[in-house]
Amino acid sequence: MGNYKNIMKKIKKALISVSDKKNLKGLLRILIKHKVSLISSGGTYKEIIRLKFKCLEVSEYTGSPEILGGRVKTLHPKIHAGILSKRNNRSHLKDLRNNNFEEIDLVIVNFYPFEKTLEQTNNHLKIIENIDVGGPTMVRAAAKNYNDVAVITSSEQYSELINEMEKHNGSTSFKFREKMSLEAFSETAYYDSVISNYFNKINKSAFPRKKTIYANLIEKLRYGENPHQKAAIYSKTQSLNINQIHGKQLSYNNYNDIFSALSISKSLPKNLGTVIVKHANPCGVSIIKDKLKSYQSALACDPISAFGGIVSCNFKINRKLALELNNLFLEVVIANGFDSEALKVLKRRKNLRLIDAKNFKMENLLRFNSVSTSVLTQSEDREKFTIKNFKIVSKKKPNKSQLKNLIFAFNVCRYVKSNAIVLASQEATVGIGSGQPSRLDSCQIAIDKMNKFQNLKDEIVAASDAFFPFVDGIEKLVQSGVSAVIQPSGSIRDKEIIKFANQTNTVLVFSKTRHFRH
Repeated sequence: MGNYKNIMKKIKKALISVSDKKNLKGLLRILIKHKVSLISSGGTYKEIIRLKFKCLEVSEYTGSPEILGGRVKTLHPKIHAGILSKRNNRSHLKDLRNNNFEEIDLVIVNFYPFEKTLEQTNNHLKIIENIDVGGPTMVRAAAKNYNDVAVITSSEQYSELINEMEKHNGSTSFKFREKMSLEAFSETAYYDSVISNYFNKINKSAFPRKKTIYANLIEKLRYGENPHQKAAIYSKTQSLNINQIHGKQLSYNNYNDIFSALSISKSLPKNLGTVIVKHANPCGVSIIKDKLKSYQSALACDPISAFGGIVSCNFKINRKLALELNNLFLEVVIANGFDSEALKVLKRRKNLRLIDAKNFKMENLLRFNSVSTSVLTQSEDREKFTIKNFKIVSKKKPNKSQLKNLIFAFNVCRYVKSNAIVLASQEATVGIGSGQPSRLDSCQIAIDKMNKFQNLKDEIVAASDAFFPFVDGIEKLVQSGVSAVIQPSGSIRDKEIIKFANQTNTVLVFSKTRHFRH
């Protein structure tokens, strides 16, 4: 390959077939300037003629008409031989001469908008018709033959092609063609993976024999979790549906915390709730309706951990709350929008990252965790809780307030790293124990947090993300003042737990599902 790297290739003939027809005029002007003859088909041919440039239609070039309602246009030996022929191969050159075929030096193709079609319709027949066949075939052919042929797959690459041709008097360098080839194969792989995932979805095949994952680069990050690690963020969509409106560039850790905070926020009642997150763990959550009190009660759960954390408000932030937020050092504030007066207040801190997440939605997609060559995947834990999910197993029955607080605490619990214990009172967390190998230790941490920061007079409830394997955990909670407990069932000692609850006049509610989070 070494000898090829300095080879310049003059563009004499270009084939253009694009679904996205923007920015064509400037490109066509440069191609004509460098005496490149143009071939095109369908709507692209009509657009080129409308722009008053000379162009030969593919059907005239090949001598074969478009057939099958346009399904077959460019799938012809004259097209693909022109793209795939090696310019320094005598046998290839002979085949071209014998068949009266010509070399094609530049392929400009972008595909039918399959992804956009999925967003616009559920009509399977329309979706199928937007699977491009000829486009990806030409792109793959040109990308394979990058030693001699340049390939462009996006209107965003036009300026790069123009600069290349202007710099080299109508030619392209090996380095440029190689780069465009890499991007072209990424484009075809992405396109096919979207189609593959669509067919898996309609066939309800979440875990097929071969899994393809597609994503768009959103941003290369300064570094990863630590400065010596490289990082980037990708998305299945073209954007994250969160809008940063102020502050420093987001880091890997910021994104990790933002998504943790939004996962909890979007599980709360609509336009209600404050979440404070530190190192991907909630350190305070409240669903009190009053915005200021909601934040204050979430902060009161663990004000020390909240320092340097992230606040996510599942509502629009006003000036009154903004003034309160500015009293604490925070990395990020997320909200469903900000009042103009609130923005003035919060922007006083030039580095504070402000995120508008009103358009963000949690989709029930698969969750991935990768190590080395392996990928673990599972569905998200986002099922909405209803009364049917729970069973009251104690003699003492919860009142409406207790039950509401129990379900609130249990919902928060599933977003806390296991083993997880959440203490709650009056629609706010008052103690959280997270990430301990021992559930008993998590109980103690939650109790210690509560005793350190709270002076409670109201009833306290507790939630556990999995069952108590022994009575000692629930015993510790009850001794700390907890009057109602919610936990998953499934332990061989469930009867002992129920017996203890009845002996201590404690409300005990069993969940049908466990909610580990690692």
